[in-house]
Parts: sequence; structure tokens; C-alpha cells
Amino acid sequence: MAPTHSDDQSTPQADTLLRIAKDQLEVIVSEFRTRGYRAILPKVADGAVIYDEAENISQLPIGVLDEQEGGTYRLKPGSRDGFFDYVVGPHSVKRYLFPPTETVLHADRIEGSWQFMSPSPASEPTVIVGVRSCDLHAIAIQDRVFLEGPYVDQAYKARREKLALVAVNCRRAASTCFCHSMGTGPVVTKGCDLALTELDDAFAVEIGTSLGGEVINACRSSSFTAEEVRNVRQIPLLLRQKMEQGGRGFADEQDMPNCPDGRDLDTDDIRNLLVHNLEHPRWENVAQRCLSCANCTLVCPTCFCSSIEDVTDLAGEHIERERSWGSCFTAEHSYMNSGIVRNSTRSRYRQWLVHKLATWIDQFDTSGCVGCGRCITWCPVGIDLTQEVAAIRGDQP
Repeated sequence: MAPTHSDDQSTPQADTLLRIAKDQLEVIVSEFRTRGYRAILPKVADGAVIYDEAENISQLPIGVLDEQEGGTYRLKPGSRDGFFDYVVGPHSVKRYLFPPTETVLHADRIEGSWQFMSPSPASEPTVIVGVRSCDLHAIAIQDRVFLEGPYVDQAYKARREKLALVAVNCRRAASTCFCHSMGTGPVVTKGCDLALTELDDAFAVEIGTSLGGEVINACRSSSFTAEEVRNVRQIPLLLRQKMEQGGRGFADEQDMPNCPDGRDLDTDDIRNLLVHNLEHPRWENVAQRCLSCANCTLVCPTCFCSSIEDVTDLAGEHIERERSWGSCFTAEHSYMNSGIVRNSTRSRYRQWLVHKLATWIDQFDTSGCVGCGRCITWCPVGIDLTQEVAAIRGDQP
């Protein structure tokens, strides 16, 4: 059994930038497996890059790029054999900490009476490779939801303590990315065991925890010169700069600046902007397009709503209470004994957006959005929250 991963995942250390050949990524994965971790890697399935267990790094989406726009996601071959040149797919780390469905209580009828038992929190040590900065910030947000305050989710806590993360600095952005607006990327600054920056022929590796240091010691590595270190650190910084200019694509492309496809979200006083515009006509405008399908909440790496359902066997002798992901876009989410509170698409979309970007700040002292853009990409009708906020800001009372 692997030891509990209890290191405080911190800022990658500036003095531990090492060069490893790309095939050494296999050594990193093997070292985690030796310590009892199952390995979750990005791979292509059903036309998307997802997270799943993988045998080796050959299953990575090497040379694959993603094209993302509102309501659109496509994979295509890239011009270079990058290991991590796609951006983010529909999966996030959330599904490994807060599963889509889990059993929270068992009940058995024995000799005419019911006996209840809560499953013991247990999880297999897991390492996830290829995590981006926006998702690291999403984990930190979910940590506040599930681990802080008077009520700690013990199942989440057990998984979190046994989670190792190998992060990747982005060198490419999709048109739906706006992490630069939320201060969550594309540069990895904290929250991982190892941070990789992909170069054409190697990886630059930064160590974030003692576990990460132990793993990287098994790899053949070499040092960078001072100039090389500066160049490595410029890769995600250059990308952020070009995203701020409205660009997307690779950081080293010369045609990125002023690209009209980039996203930006003006967060200046956004809490008061939304809270004081609850009757703005834009809510009805977006309601005419929204399908209330809940896709945005299902792909969001920070949404944490859930519902509870009791499932019984045919004999009525055994019951399992299951917790499943919920969504504020469903009518049942706001059901009370007096009926459904939010009975219109307008009220449900407003609840989601205002909570995500405004009242989440009241609740957790942080925004609930990390700018990953998944809600834009996976919305069937391409609703863009950055556009909705801009419309309210442009016509605010």
C-alpha cells in the first residue's frame, strides 16, 4: 500500500528546473506506479481528449490539437508532435475527487429491522498527468467547498490526500480560454507535485513537493543554462501576454496578436455588477437560447451541487443511498415543499451565472470560475458567459 500523499502541494521551486528527454515521462509514470499509484493520463476517446487509466505514454494524444468554439469541439492533427498541445477536454480532475455517482449509505433489513452503515472513506492513490493551471485552481476552489468549515466531506478528503498531480504549463490556448482574465493561468504557479514545460525535444521539470522530487530522481536529467531557464519560463508568459491581446494558438506564432477569436472577461467589480442587475433584460435574452440541458455545470471543474437518491433491490431488503452530480438548471434542484422556486430558464441561468461569478465570492471569498472555457465549448447552442457579462456591463443601470 502506498503511503498517504500528505505533502502540501506548493509553488514549483525555481532552483529545481531540470531537463528530461520526452521518453522519461514514462519513467515518471512508472515511478508513481511503483509507489502504488494508479496512473490517469489524457487520451483520445469518442472524439475528445479525456482522462482515463492508461498503460503507457504512447496512449497520450501526441500530435493532436483541439479546435474549440462556442458549441464546437474538434480534434485535428498538429504540425508538431507535441505531447500536450491540446488544451482542455470535457473531463477535469473533479471526477476523481468528487465522482459523478457514489454510494454514501447502505441499509439492510435484518430480522425485521433496518441496519444502516456508512461506507468507510477509501480511495486508491492516484496520479493524474497533464493537469493545467486552470484545473489546479479549480481543485483549490473545491478544497474550500469540501474540506473547510465545520463539515468536511470525508470521502473527498480521503481521495484528496492520496492524489498526486503532474501539471503542464500551457504553450497553446483555445479560443474559448480566458484563464488570463481570472488569474488562473496559463502559468502553473502552485498546487502540483511536478510541473512540466514542453519543449520541442524535451521537458523542463519543476519540483513542487518532496514526492515529486523523489520521482524525478529516478529520471535521467540535466541542468539548463541561465539563458535557457529564462527562455523556458517565457513560454507560458508569452502565451498569457498574447491571450491578453486577444490571441490564441501557440505562444510562438507570430499571427496571434489581435486575433478576434480570443476571449476576455472583465472582472472589475463583477460581484456588484451582477447582484445589482438581477432584472436586466439580458437574462430573458439568454433564456430564449438556453436549453437548460446542464452541460455547462457537468463539465465545469468547480460546480459541486449534488442530489441524493435511495435505490432499493427488488426484494426491498437492501437500500443504497447514492449521491450524484446535480445541476441548478434542473427543476428539481429548487424544489421545496411549496413547489419549484426557479421555474423558468431565465431564473435558472441567472442563478448559475450570478452564483458562479458573484455570490460565490460571498460564500467562499473567491470566484467560482477559473476561465477554462468548457461551459462555452460544450454548450449545444454556444452560449458564452463572457458575452453575457459584457452585455450586462455595457447596458448597466
